[in-house]
Amino acid sequence: MKKTNRIVEKFKEYRFLYVFLYAILAVVIFVALYSNVKPETLDIELFTVSDETIYAPATVEDKVETERKRQEAYDSVEDQYVLKKEITEKQVDLISSIFDTVIEVRKEEAANSDSAKPTVEEQVEKVQEKLTPSINKKIPGETFLPLLETTDDEVVLAKDAVVTVVNNVMSKEIPIVQLTEAKKQVEEELQYTSMRTEIMDSAIFLARFAITPNYVFDLTATEEQRQLAIDGVKEAQIKQGQILVEENELINREIYRKLGLVGLLDDQQSMKPFLGLGIFVLLIISGVVYFFEKKDSPISKKNNFLLLYCLIFAITILLMKIISLFQKIDYTHIGYIVPVAMGVMLVKLLLNERLAIWTSMIFAVCGSVIFNEGVTGSFNFSVGIYYLFGCLAAVLFLGEHNLRSKILQAGLFVAGVNILALTAIMLIRNGGYSNVEISSYFIMACVSGLVSSVLTIGFMPFFETGFGILSTMKLIELSNPNHPLLRKILTETPGTYHHSVMVANLSESACEAIGANGLLARVAAYYHDIGKTKRPRYFIENQMNIENPHNKLSAQLSKNIIIAHVTDGVEMLRKHKMPKEFIDIAEQHHGTTLLKYFYHQAKQSNDSIYEDEFRYPGPKPQTKEIAIISIADSVEAAVRSMANPSPEKIEKLVRSIISDRLQDHQLDECDITLKELDIIAKSFCESLKGIFHSRIEYPELTKKQKVK
Repeated sequence: MKKTNRIVEKFKEYRFLYVFLYAILAVVIFVALYSNVKPETLDIELFTVSDETIYAPATVEDKVETERKRQEAYDSVEDQYVLKKEITEKQVDLISSIFDTVIEVRKEEAANSDSAKPTVEEQVEKVQEKLTPSINKKIPGETFLPLLETTDDEVVLAKDAVVTVVNNVMSKEIPIVQLTEAKKQVEEELQYTSMRTEIMDSAIFLARFAITPNYVFDLTATEEQRQLAIDGVKEAQIKQGQILVEENELINREIYRKLGLVGLLDDQQSMKPFLGLGIFVLLIISGVVYFFEKKDSPISKKNNFLLLYCLIFAITILLMKIISLFQKIDYTHIGYIVPVAMGVMLVKLLLNERLAIWTSMIFAVCGSVIFNEGVTGSFNFSVGIYYLFGCLAAVLFLGEHNLRSKILQAGLFVAGVNILALTAIMLIRNGGYSNVEISSYFIMACVSGLVSSVLTIGFMPFFETGFGILSTMKLIELSNPNHPLLRKILTETPGTYHHSVMVANLSESACEAIGANGLLARVAAYYHDIGKTKRPRYFIENQMNIENPHNKLSAQLSKNIIIAHVTDGVEMLRKHKMPKEFIDIAEQHHGTTLLKYFYHQAKQSNDSIYEDEFRYPGPKPQTKEIAIISIADSVEAAVRSMANPSPEKIEKLVRSIISDRLQDHQLDECDITLKELDIIAKSFCESLKGIFHSRIEYPELTKKQKVK
């Protein structure tokens, strides 16, 4: 058995072990959640009838549908047209210039002599020469004959009439499809003017020629409107929980396409959920690594605590996974019965409260994934919230009560919080629940809390013994005066008991001042001198009204008796299976200090005596708590022996003892600093001043007062 324990202890010191444990923890989480994040696939063929109603497991974008809607929006935008006023102005100028050309030719003809007067046909040719070929192609020469043969007043009248009518008609929108109507309109309006028929015909022809579409297609505006229509189309989505196909419905191409889009077909295997799970596991492990690695603890202690944490975590996750199997038989809400608070209670009691809070959040998220059967999506947020409140309730309750008897009360408290959390969830959902459903929910909530406390009580002794964990609860139990060893000290060595209590008070306040474990120092100090119970009368604090037996013994023999109380105490503590920390404190609290009184006594009779013969065997203090108890042990004994202790004398004595320990190299093997030693000295002085404070000296009563 001892050989096995040595192998286990040696294994805990391996540096690679904590890396291996982190990897194991990551694998446990990944494997536990793998089946719950694995996408569900269906064996479905095109143009077959569905056996069940199929819902979308997640929200995804339907790009094909989105593109179709955008195309519809694009096509629905009509062509945009704009009224071009410059076209109207251009056509008015054009018709004016035509008339001006006619008038100009007429003036030239009037300026010529009668002998050289050109014919009308020649005048038409001159008009056409002054006009552009494109206009000449569209306006025949006959149109100008009536204008050239008439008087100047009629030409001006015709010009004004045509320009006015063209300007009026083209001031309105004239799309190409209404061009004929516009030309007809100018013809109708010219009919009301007082022009001769021949002039009227030419005027109508020129007016109809001038009318052209001024309401034209605007490409830029059209494209802007189409882009606005496209931007206004929201992306088409297949919503989570949306029905993709009803039971007994034919699976057509569109339905088949949507099934493939959400990843429900066998021929599609997405790696996204597994990648997401890997990142999720990495986040969890990062939090755990941060907690364990930020503490400057020995490798063996770190490995021991990490191994314990991994075991508690694995047990809790395994319970979740086993209970989740009942979801397959329509117990979709079975997750409410999981005693998940057990895990965080064990972590809080055996390891650390902050780690327990972080673990509460981890269990909440893991539980929401494991119990996602019957809900759309990968997370069952109701279970996650339920677990979070229950776990935090357990941590907060135990934060104030560290007695083992309070664990069952913590379970009842968790059950009450579970019921409140479930009530809130049901009310927020605003669903219709039958009395049977409500009763079953509340029963599961109560069972979860109570079973958590029962399992915690059951696992605690195994973990404390197997991992050598000295929990706060264990320390409080060991501080009970009814403990057999404490009763032995109290009844057999009352002086030593009082001394141990004083050392405990000094040690606890000093430890808390520098951030060490004050409770460990207090309780361990009660037991540090248990070895004195073997020979109680050989220690000065127990010599009441008796002669000092050392007066009849040699210095060598007295030294052996005094030193023996250390080994005797270690034996007694091991026999009663006390924590290793207590054994270390009993063994190291004297370090290798010198028994000065008996050394000088022996030196007087024999000069060949060496100091090493009168030193404790050690080892020297290895931790801050042991160093503080060691100094407090000497300080308490020295101050108690002072005749009239004053604050100045006490401080001088305390600092002298600490300086002596430093010069004797008794504190070389623990990681205590000079700054911390100064804080310890101040703490000791404050505590001792409160104990050995000055009192009022009452005057003696006179005889008369005594008689009275």
